[in-house]
Amino acid sequence: MKLRLLAGMSVLLMTAGLSACSSSSDTSDGASAGGKTTIDVWLMRDSVSAQFQNEFVKGFETAHPDIRVKVQIQEWDGIGEKVTAALASNDAPDVIETGNTQVAQFAQSGGLLDLSDKVDELGGQNWLTGLAEPGAYEGKQYGIPYYAANRVVVYRTDLFKEAGVDAATVKTRDQWLAATRKLNTGGTQGIYLPGQMWFALAGFVWDEGGDLATESGGEWKGTLDTPEAIRGMNFYKQLQTLGKGPRDSDEAEPPQAEVMAKGQVAQIISTPGGANTVIENNPELKGKLAFFPIPGKTAEKPGAVFTGGSDLVIPTVSGKHDAAYTFIKELTGDTWQKKLAVAMSYVPNKTTLADAVAGDPGASAMAVGAAVGRATPNTPGWAAVEAKNPIKDYMTAVLTGSNAQQEATTASDAITTAMNSGS
Repeated sequence: MKLRLLAGMSVLLMTAGLSACSSSSDTSDGASAGGKTTIDVWLMRDSVSAQFQNEFVKGFETAHPDIRVKVQIQEWDGIGEKVTAALASNDAPDVIETGNTQVAQFAQSGGLLDLSDKVDELGGQNWLTGLAEPGAYEGKQYGIPYYAANRVVVYRTDLFKEAGVDAATVKTRDQWLAATRKLNTGGTQGIYLPGQMWFALAGFVWDEGGDLATESGGEWKGTLDTPEAIRGMNFYKQLQTLGKGPRDSDEAEPPQAEVMAKGQVAQIISTPGGANTVIENNPELKGKLAFFPIPGKTAEKPGAVFTGGSDLVIPTVSGKHDAAYTFIKELTGDTWQKKLAVAMSYVPNKTTLADAVAGDPGASAMAVGAAVGRATPNTPGWAAVEAKNPIKDYMTAVLTGSNAQQEATTASDAITTAMNSGS
């Protein structure tokens, strides 16, 4: 899912919107003069800046003079229905950018081109798991990883210094808890963590070896009631109680960046873009915010994170598969991935390209987590879970004193029902 963010997640990017047109002129039938092939490409609003888009299109058309590119910008609201309708028509675009967790929904219809035979050529052995796994469906690769983003810890350097905490030493969960307790003094909240940030919970559950749901024999079952998942919830509770975050809402209600901007919060869990929002609301904090990866259980391995971002797919009904694939190969290749990462502060689609963002503190912190990042259960039925989201109710119940095992069983049953009815 696009990390704008995650669960109504706060907007990931603070960048300029995309221009709705490319350097190519429009044609009515997709064919250009001189025997050139024109491909229609749907990219999502705010995925890249207009400057990067124009640079890529110009470079691509120079390298491939037989192909012209026509970019159309799509809005995230209602995109699922629009893509589904396009795939069922005879007038679909040739390349579509889709949220990584949406690929299964579109692949289920049979409307996407199977690109499994291209994985090796595209360097798939080094793809981020959180993009590659949801880009596959029933053993076939339909989505090609495009870019990634995930949450990190955004912290106040001045408050850490005053408390005698060196962020560089916060590598494990236990160290994180100890540091947060030291920060949680006087009028300062050691951390602002709302009770329903379920994407953060998912990472803690994965760290413990648990999952949100598992599949067996074609049936999905919610698994928040396993010992591993319960341990993940217990850690969330320990961390959440070290601040004054509401127990019955998520990071959007109230917007956590605005809460941090008031000056009494030492840490939040957010994408790096959240720091920009903090500064916009309180310019006095400029130069006082920094980042570190969400800690794991041991110093050797960072905490698991939900990987948001996008994949690129090719509709089956496109009559220009070769040209569409050439476009995807270029945009997801090492040269343009490095440029994209630098331009947009994204995590590149391969673990081997992490050095591209070494000079960007926020993106480099994301890259550490992305290397062990994951996505939600890879099935069209997961959309039914997010529609009502029993995970949020479960978290609030536990944080307000209800029995964790009983509430986890109730939530797991709700997930099971939703996934199997939704698929």
